[in-house]
Order: sequence, then C-alpha cells, then structure tokens
Amino acid sequence: MTTRTRAIRLLEEAGCAPNVIEHCKEVASLAVEIAAKAKAAGNNVNPELVEIGALLHDVGRCRTHGISHAVEGFKLAQSRGVEPEVAEIIKRHIGAGVSREEAKELGLPEDDYFPRSLEEKIVAHADNLVKGTKRITINERLELMSKRNISEHVVQRVKKLAEEVERLSR
Repeated sequence: MTTRTRAIRLLEEAGCAPNVIEHCKEVASLAVEIAAKAKAAGNNVNPELVEIGALLHDVGRCRTHGISHAVEGFKLAQSRGVEPEVAEIIKRHIGAGVSREEAKELGLPEDDYFPRSLEEKIVAHADNLVKGTKRITINERLELMSKRNISEHVVQRVKKLAEEVERLSR
C-alpha cells in the first residue's frame, strides 16, 4: 500500500499547491476518524486505504480545478503506480458521485463516478465536510451547494450519502 509519506510526496511532485495539500491532509484526518467509527460499529473497512485515498483524492488539482480533476487525478495515480483501489477513490470522490449521463453533460469521459465501496463513500463524504482546511457540517455543505445553484437532485444525493455514512459510523 502506498504510504502516507509517499502520498504526500506524490502530491508535491505532481505540483499541487500547498493549500490543496493541506486540504487533502485535513480530509484524510476526518476520513480516518469516520473509518475508525465505521470499523468500531462492525463494518468491514480498510482505514489505511481510506487515509491514502483521502490524501490523494485531489491530486488532479495539479492539472485543473474543474470537475475533471477527478479524472485527471485517476490518470495520474494510474501512471504513478498507485493501487487501483486508491485510483478508484480519486475517480469517484466528486460530491456524492456523477452518473454516466451527467458525466457526458459535464464533458467527462462517459462513465459511472458513483462511490461504491465503503472506503470510496467515506472519502467522498469527508471531502464534502471540509472546505479548504476547515471542517463544516453537512448542513453548511448543502447550503453552499444551494447557493451555488447546484441542482436539487445533486444536493439530495450528497445528503443521502452523508446519512448513509453517518448511519454506518454509529
């Protein structure tokens, strides 16, 4: 498994800005907390995979800050020999996922970007709860999305993911 040190080095070598790296570290910190709670609740979760996936979730921001940063990060991770499970976390971390149809509309390669594994879901959820390096509530995230005119079905998808991860972490 990619180590924490190697993941941070990869972010730096890829050219990620310091604020992006700090964001990734905070998302990883929160994601590991959530994973520990999910594991304590009896769920089969890999905290190490969660940490590395969270550290690298925004590696694609070295190339773009648009929604395609997930695809760019996925490609970058693959080219650097990062484990496929980590690359999938990077690809599927946007909001609470993107459907094949939405991907086409957004100019992404036509694919399903919904988080499937518990590790993917935890990282996507933790990312939704970190704005910059500050932790926010799910209600604050939903409010920010509404203010940005994100469609209601996408807002509800983020809320549903939050409810699922929170339920599994009790």
